[in-house]
Amino acid sequence: MAGAKKASDPSQKHEAETTAQRAPRKPFPADFIASPSETGLTPGLYIVATPIGNLGDITIRALETLKAVDAIACEDTRHTIMLLNRYGLHKPLLAYHDHNADQMRPEILQRLEAGQRIALVSDAGSPLISDPGYKLVRDCADREIFVTTLPGASAAISALQLSGLPSDRFLFTGFLPVKAGARRTALGDLAKISASLVIFESPRRLAELLHEAAEILGNRHGAVAREMTKIFEEVRRDTLQNLAAYYAEAEPPKGEAVVVIGPPLVQQASAADLDTALKEALLANPSVRGAADEVAALLDLPRREVYQRALALKDQKP
Repeated sequence: MAGAKKASDPSQKHEAETTAQRAPRKPFPADFIASPSETGLTPGLYIVATPIGNLGDITIRALETLKAVDAIACEDTRHTIMLLNRYGLHKPLLAYHDHNADQMRPEILQRLEAGQRIALVSDAGSPLISDPGYKLVRDCADREIFVTTLPGASAAISALQLSGLPSDRFLFTGFLPVKAGARRTALGDLAKISASLVIFESPRRLAELLHEAAEILGNRHGAVAREMTKIFEEVRRDTLQNLAAYYAEAEPPKGEAVVVIGPPLVQQASAADLDTALKEALLANPSVRGAADEVAALLDLPRREVYQRALALKDQKP
C-alpha cells in the first residue's frame, strides 16, 4: 500500500505474518535411519528435495536415502554440509551447479554407469527448479540409468499456498530476465496467461518488478513471500501497485522473494456480475467507453479488458 510503514511498526502487524518462535529440534535419532543394507537402494540417481529454511522440513525417506547413497551432488557444498551435519550424515559431496555443470555431468554419469547411487540436491527445496539438474536427468534417461524422485519442500508451492490467490491453475516462471527490456517483454507474454503466476526475484529488483507487473498486467492482486518456514516468515498481500509502493520505500528485504500474481482480474470477477454491470451502465450511458470506465472503476478491473467486453455486449443482438 502506498506510503505503508515497515512491517516492524506495531500498527502494521496485520500486514506481515510472522511464524512463531520455534524451540530447537532434537537431533534425528541415528538408529532410526535405515542402514544401506536395509534400504537396498537400486544403483541410479535420486532426486532429493531438501528444506527451504527450517531444517526440520526433511522427510524420513530423504534422510534414509542420503545416508545410503555413495555420493551427493549439490549446488554449494558449504550449504549442503550444514544439513548433513544437522543429522549426523557424512558423504562425499560433488559440486554440481550452473558454472560447472558441463564439466561435472560426464563424471557423475560415469559414476552412475559404474553402478553408484548418487543423490541430487539443491541448496533449498526441490532440485531441477531453476538449476541445471534437468540436463542430468535427461542424460540419465538417454543412457537408461535409473532415476527416481523424493518429493518435499518447494518455495514456489509454499508461496502459492500462502498467497491466498487462485491455485487451481498456475504458471511457475522462475527468474525473469534481469535487463528491463527483456523483462517487460516477458511480462507482456505472461499477460495472456489465465492463471496465477509464481516468480522468483532478488530483493534488489523486487520493487521494479512489481511496478512493471502492475503497469503491464494490470493492478492485479499479488503476494510477496520471503523467509518461508523460518522464524521471520513474512507474507505481504495487496494489489501490485500497493506492493510496488511499499517495497520502493522499504529497505530491500533479506533473502530471495517469491512473488505470486493472481490471474487477470476479469477472470477473478464473476463474468455474470461483469455483464450485468455493463448492461446497466450501457443503458444509462450511450458511450461504450464511458460505461466501461464506470464499471472498471466500480469492480476494480483493467479498463482495456472491460472495454473489450462492453464492445462485445454492444454488438450482441437483443
